[in-house]
Amino acid sequence: MSEIPIKKRNDTKKQLSKVTEKRFPDAKLFHLDTAQEASLLLRQISTQKQRHLAFRDRRCYMLAHRADFQPSDESGLVGTLKVSGYIRGQGLNVNRLIHIVGHGDFQMSQIDAPPDPYPLNPQMEEDVKVLMKADPSVQESLQSEVVPDPMEGEQTWPTEEELKEAEEVQRKVPKGTSTYQAAWILDEEESDGEGDSEDDDMDEDQEDDCQEEEGSAEEPDEESETVTIPDSTRDDKYDENLDEAEEEQMLEKYKLQRQDEMFPDEVDTPRDQLARIRFQKFRGLKSFRTSPWDPKENLPRDYARIFQFHDFFRTRKRIFRELEEEENESAMVIDGSEVGWYVTVHITGVPVSVLEHYRQGAPLVLYSLVPHEQKMSVVNMLVRRHAGNNEPVQAKEEIIFHCGFRRFRAAPLYSQHTSADKHKSERFLRSDAAVVVTAYAPITFPTASVLMFKQRSNGMHDLIATGSLLSVDPDRIVIKRVVLSGHPLKILKKTAVVRYMFFNREDVLWFKPVELRTKWGRRGHIKEPLGTHGHMKCHFDGQLKSQDTVLMNLYKRVYPKWTYDPYVPPPVTWVKSEVQIDLAEVEME
Repeated sequence: MSEIPIKKRNDTKKQLSKVTEKRFPDAKLFHLDTAQEASLLLRQISTQKQRHLAFRDRRCYMLAHRADFQPSDESGLVGTLKVSGYIRGQGLNVNRLIHIVGHGDFQMSQIDAPPDPYPLNPQMEEDVKVLMKADPSVQESLQSEVVPDPMEGEQTWPTEEELKEAEEVQRKVPKGTSTYQAAWILDEEESDGEGDSEDDDMDEDQEDDCQEEEGSAEEPDEESETVTIPDSTRDDKYDENLDEAEEEQMLEKYKLQRQDEMFPDEVDTPRDQLARIRFQKFRGLKSFRTSPWDPKENLPRDYARIFQFHDFFRTRKRIFRELEEEENESAMVIDGSEVGWYVTVHITGVPVSVLEHYRQGAPLVLYSLVPHEQKMSVVNMLVRRHAGNNEPVQAKEEIIFHCGFRRFRAAPLYSQHTSADKHKSERFLRSDAAVVVTAYAPITFPTASVLMFKQRSNGMHDLIATGSLLSVDPDRIVIKRVVLSGHPLKILKKTAVVRYMFFNREDVLWFKPVELRTKWGRRGHIKEPLGTHGHMKCHFDGQLKSQDTVLMNLYKRVYPKWTYDPYVPPPVTWVKSEVQIDLAEVEME
């Protein structure tokens, strides 16, 4: 700094701080021009304290100092791995499971206490002592998935007499009503009785709502039109005034005009497929925030393979409290070994490839698992994009995760982080806000750090996001929203003719119960279809503007795919570039 002009020293220091903050967020700059400044730096280094990681302090972990392999079968591919090293974190219990980072979960059979190779108090060499052997009746199981019962939930098939009775029953329903809608219409005999059903109350409420929205100035004929499906013979002459060629031309022109202002979730209704078939898994909600959504409804088959807690955070609190009690009560070693001891752990069922990786120079790290941490569930992680990575991440792209002490690969879901129970699905991992990443993975109790890597074609891993473990909750609902849009063709006070949202009469009738909204804040509903080209008559709570757009929101719950892969290849070693760069030619940012 002494060689830099005085007027430019502050600017230079700011530029250096800006560069270092990208890789070292809490770094502090010191001058080294004099011996006094160097002594300040040494004093700062001597007072530094190591940050404690909660997930590491609550578990036993060990870095292998020595490893031997003893085959258990004739092929020699699987056997017992004997790992020696110093215990850190917590005491080791032989009846719990052990996780070898990058290789999976295993059981222990025995813990020995060999002579310490680097003793603090040199004494005579002692023989190997057996600290503890595993008890099969208490030892934790390696089962990670639930074996689903194919007969669970099986229903009794109806008899032939019941089928004949169902065929004989015929109900009178309005023309144009689908079989699904007809199933909810009650017969006159069923509606008579001591009390009305919930469906009757629902219909009366809908009629009251329609009357309040339309106002007292509306005629009674129009009120009845909002409740009943009109007869298809009323508007047969509507198509005679339509020019199909002009209709197609206006549609293409309308698409081009709204490309710049299209919503992120807005999609075009397919022309070659019925909208009720294309969006059959979606549902329309009058209010997204207040509408109930059952988290146990229509779950995929993969949910039968996972474990779930009744109260995850209460279980986590109880387990950690029990671990603290065991640590405080173990003044004398009874069921394992203490922190700082040099021990040899016998791990059973280990493939010989683990020893080969260790002999090639890769570190071998062991972690003791807390109860339930070998079981599969739905893991939610809160992450932010790494500042040094600007490449977008696709939703279905496989990502390498380092969650706590585990490494695995999966194609997760990305969603916004809000306080509500329902979350909107995102297709890309954005850099301006934190997102929740959801994937099938083994249970891990927070707190635990999360790193996300993207593997290149050359084998190198690029860090794309950092964060922490949020929760293990399969009931967290991730919602994907689809917005269908239409254009008002004719506007008459609170009524308007809307086109381009649907292209056939059947779709208009199918989506008639779904509420409409506009970009300018109007609310409404479909009254009736007009013709056979998808035009529909709609009623709103106010008069529309000609430049307004009519929208229909549809929602669907999405689930992650079972793409969990615990075997992740190690990253390629970084090699320094041989190209020499002249430091004098490098400009500061």
